[in-house]
Amino acid sequence: MVDDGGDLAGSFRFADREIRRATERKNFAREVFALAKSGLAKINNQRIIVRVNAQRSGYRSREEMEAAERFALAPFAQKSGDSRGRKYSESPHAYRMEFQRDRARIIHSRAFRRLEYKTQVFLNGTGDHLRTRLTHSIEVASISRTIARALSLNEDLAEAIALAHDLGHSPFGHSGEEMLAECMRDHGGFDHNRQSLRVVELLENAYPNFAGLNLTFEVREGLRKHQAFYDPPTPAEEKYRSPSLEAQIANLTDEITYYSHDLDDAVDFEILSTAQLEQNAVWQKSHRAVLARYPDAREPELHKLIIRDIIDVQVQDVVATSAQSIIGAAVQGADEVRKQEAPLICYSDDLLEANRELRRFLYQNVYYHPRVAEVNRRACEMLRKVFEAYILHPDRLGEGATKRIDKEGLHRTVCDYIAGMTDRYLIEEHTRIAAQVAAVHPNRQGY
Repeated sequence: MVDDGGDLAGSFRFADREIRRATERKNFAREVFALAKSGLAKINNQRIIVRVNAQRSGYRSREEMEAAERFALAPFAQKSGDSRGRKYSESPHAYRMEFQRDRARIIHSRAFRRLEYKTQVFLNGTGDHLRTRLTHSIEVASISRTIARALSLNEDLAEAIALAHDLGHSPFGHSGEEMLAECMRDHGGFDHNRQSLRVVELLENAYPNFAGLNLTFEVREGLRKHQAFYDPPTPAEEKYRSPSLEAQIANLTDEITYYSHDLDDAVDFEILSTAQLEQNAVWQKSHRAVLARYPDAREPELHKLIIRDIIDVQVQDVVATSAQSIIGAAVQGADEVRKQEAPLICYSDDLLEANRELRRFLYQNVYYHPRVAEVNRRACEMLRKVFEAYILHPDRLGEGATKRIDKEGLHRTVCDYIAGMTDRYLIEEHTRIAAQVAAVHPNRQGY
């Protein structure tokens, strides 16, 4: 980003819609905006032109894309050309930047496709319009791109982290995660964030020269959520407290998405009454705002408008609050962000408290609702029985999993295998094992 010598010291620059339109023109003219402390966007007097020699190649090279990225993104954004690289060395691509390659590898992975049949909150298959882990991940990616673009950060990186953040999630949602953690209590435990890393670093096997997807350091960094310290690429470097701003966006956007969309699904599933909803401040505020704009709105459209307003309020708050947070920290590079003691992507204090209350509301009225909890309890009992059956008879595991037992241990191998299952496959496996046990022990009750 370029300072024209004006009184913009301490200001924060972000991409406005006029910049986005400019980038779509052939010559990629970019007008740089500055967000002053007043929060108003002002056009910088200097225009930055990034030209492409189309006559030479007919397409933009990776180097040209990286050059354009350096002009377009804020100084504290993580640039593709500055990536710390991959664990296993690979030749750069002719016309794709590093985080673009990561995003493609994630989307084409088997683990990503299986998210279609993994529960978000309501057991997969109980409703055609209810979220799954796949649709949730896509929605997180969409909102992540919105926030990253507004803050002039790297959209490709934020999206890649968002798309991969749930690759390691178990069947049956958070209830399934709790059951798998219980099964692994004496064997290293289970956490879906750490499991997402295992998926991209070990369990996916699409490439002949290495295990996993060999993603960049920056994407893998973004999957290490909720850590006190982050490990740098080389042991000689110091540990640090904060990941990239793009990783922070994906993390916070995950919350925004499940707060709003779990609420949306609960209304569709008819387990929340109007009286209950009006007890929550976040819902009340957006309900009033929607009726002020659309006084004739009625169900079923009304609650969809409310959900959209909730998301918009959250995103606007995060963009404005984070911009001021970044200004206050005066960071001038991605590595300066990593040295910060606390995340710079954040809610305002008022919204943070409102979201805490919304979280409590969801646990009290949705996640522990009998129609949700009882189905999840039965599903998790299936998971436990399948886990125990594999421990007793590891020959039931697939050939690829069996090969990992010597190195990873039996319990971790079984955990990996079950965590990768869809809800549907685990239920089918439970039925198969039950039938096999019944054939051998016809008088046994259960297995």
